[in-house]
Amino acid sequence: MNDAPASPEPQGPESQNPASQNPEPQNPAPLGRPAGRPAGRYAPSPSGDLHLGNLRTAVLAWLIATTENRPFRLRIDDIDAQRSTAEAASRQLEDLADLGITHDGPIARQQENMPHYRAALKQLQDAGMVYECYCSRKDIADAQRAPHGLPGRYPGTCRNLTDAERDQRRADLLAQGRMWSLRLAASEDIEGEWAVRERVAVAHDPGRNSGEFRGEVDDMVLRRGGNIERADDDAVDDGAGGHADDFAYNLCVVVDDALAGVGQVVRGDDLLTSAPRQAYLAHLLGLPDVEYAHVPLVLGPEGRRLAKRDGAVTLRELPGGAREGMQWIRASLGKAVDQSFSSDATTPPAAILAHMRDTFDLAKLSREPVTWR
Repeated sequence: MNDAPASPEPQGPESQNPASQNPEPQNPAPLGRPAGRPAGRYAPSPSGDLHLGNLRTAVLAWLIATTENRPFRLRIDDIDAQRSTAEAASRQLEDLADLGITHDGPIARQQENMPHYRAALKQLQDAGMVYECYCSRKDIADAQRAPHGLPGRYPGTCRNLTDAERDQRRADLLAQGRMWSLRLAASEDIEGEWAVRERVAVAHDPGRNSGEFRGEVDDMVLRRGGNIERADDDAVDDGAGGHADDFAYNLCVVVDDALAGVGQVVRGDDLLTSAPRQAYLAHLLGLPDVEYAHVPLVLGPEGRRLAKRDGAVTLRELPGGAREGMQWIRASLGKAVDQSFSSDATTPPAAILAHMRDTFDLAKLSREPVTWR
């Protein structure tokens, strides 16, 4: 492992077994499959400083990966160029380093992976799995409120339009100065669901060392639409629609993880329901399965997800800085680590983290959320 957590781009592993009775992939992957043991990773979005909830998840991701002898990758999820800043990314990497979190290989950045997103989208288009969607958010919300609508699920309004209807909807949007989005045509064979291997948020199966989470998969957005002035000039000419590079996160993260050889994703349990969608996309692209561990969130005093409104919640705001932050994270893990390790104001966070790694037991991690302070 590198001692310094900052430099750019990853590598990694091989395929793991599928989660359940999901069908076999039909399409070859446009991406390489790096050799070696599937890696773990942490991938923050650089829109501000990491709070203690983010950092606790980062520590857990590192602990789970390193105790299983996996490589550990870092990635900056900067696909949202409007909200991401280089300064925030730099501060986040400093915080991770201050806690003693190390990584293998250079740090990846989503903005560097655009050609791979385009290739993945084209693969799905060539397989006839993509269609144009002309719906606004209001259109979708209205359809979901209809008598037989399903809340949170795209109703498929644009999936089976005729060529004439598509031409008219295109013309209507262009007249409004808007472009259409691109959606995945999810197979009806999966009956709207997909299964993933989940190690924390669902009950364990001792025989498989993991549980199974089955969640909804619909016709998810692959590339967003929007105002023409924000779109690439080629977007109209090539007939693809949408912003030339305004790819949806679900597509990006699947490609990113494959490029880095990631086979284990540890993140907050608020993202559990997105796992089946991402796993299904990976399946369609012929990419290896990923196992998930969705860990409990850190809540503020009012019982809501921890945020800046809850006071001093970042390392820079704590009087004791990284050391105080690491001591709190250790305490928050309860029986999952040895709490008898003696540390004081002179103990480096990296030393605390190293002891946590030596004693970490994922099976003893509480499935309940943790409250800050």
